[in-house]
Amino acid sequence: MTSGSEKVKILGIETSCDETAAAVVENGNRILSTIISSQVDLHARFGGVVPEIASRQHLLLINDLIDQALDEANLKFGDLQAIAVSHGPGLVGALLIGVATAKALAYALKLPLIAVNHLQAHLYANYLSGAPALYPAVILVVSGGHTELLLVKNPDDAISLGSTRDDAAGEVFDKVARVMALGYPGGPLIDQLAASGNPAAIDFPRARLDNDSRYDFSFSGLKTAVINHLYHARRRGEEPDKADLAASFQEALVEVLVEKTVSAAHHYQAKMVLLAGGVAANSRLRSALKDRLNRQLPATILHYPPLALCTDNAAMIAAAAYPHYLKGNFAALDLNAHPGLGSGLSS
Repeated sequence: MTSGSEKVKILGIETSCDETAAAVVENGNRILSTIISSQVDLHARFGGVVPEIASRQHLLLINDLIDQALDEANLKFGDLQAIAVSHGPGLVGALLIGVATAKALAYALKLPLIAVNHLQAHLYANYLSGAPALYPAVILVVSGGHTELLLVKNPDDAISLGSTRDDAAGEVFDKVARVMALGYPGGPLIDQLAASGNPAAIDFPRARLDNDSRYDFSFSGLKTAVINHLYHARRRGEEPDKADLAASFQEALVEVLVEKTVSAAHHYQAKMVLLAGGVAANSRLRSALKDRLNRQLPATILHYPPLALCTDNAAMIAAAAYPHYLKGNFAALDLNAHPGLGSGLSS
């Protein structure tokens, strides 16, 4: 499909949730441009993403963002070799805007169309930011919609070790922030507030599950414990210290994420541990995982993307599309959105 000297420029499109994004990436690892428009301010008043508003905003912005991405890369449509788009998982209406746009471009420009799994794309954010290709690797994907632990033995051999049985980590951050009246999105707000709190102030539960599900996660009990703690305190006429509450909640959630990730890395003798997804931006998760690996597995390399590549972006979509381009793995023009799409990895 391409010679070793050919420069393959792929336009990536991302509209799976509340970020509208377009980017151009060369040969899967060089970002030529990346444009992101966040809808946080639009959804903040509702305490979470409203699907209809997200879809409408994508429709308003996507064409302009694509033009901006090409301008920033100093390219024209004729300089592209492929069009890539996230087709799931995500909000169905939001995904459809990106998919329809990508199909129209691919048809009009007579370029290959590449369908990208949004979860897999988050892994490529690490490689865009310089992570070495070392295997086996354990990857923790944590976001508002997903919490999953993956084992990658080589680029073509990856399995899902475990995932959340109920709420995703990022979802719990948002819900706890809402009951604490902090605002939206909850993750960054709790992270910031927790910095001045005592993580041992409140002993919240840690769900570790049994041996058969040792790499699965469950955070609904933790969420309920925080809500009950606030409810009973307020019934007594008390208002808990918000910094202590945030720090204690965050510590309980992070401790489980770190414990299971390091356990998997030890069991499978991982050479590298990667973080991916929006919650990978959490400062406590980064520091706790680094400290635990330094103590228990000092030879294992930890890598996580810069903050700009942790949240949804189109550069990771274009990067994840590059291996598909090399293999000629293209989508047909009847490509549809798949909101319930899994990680695409065998279990």
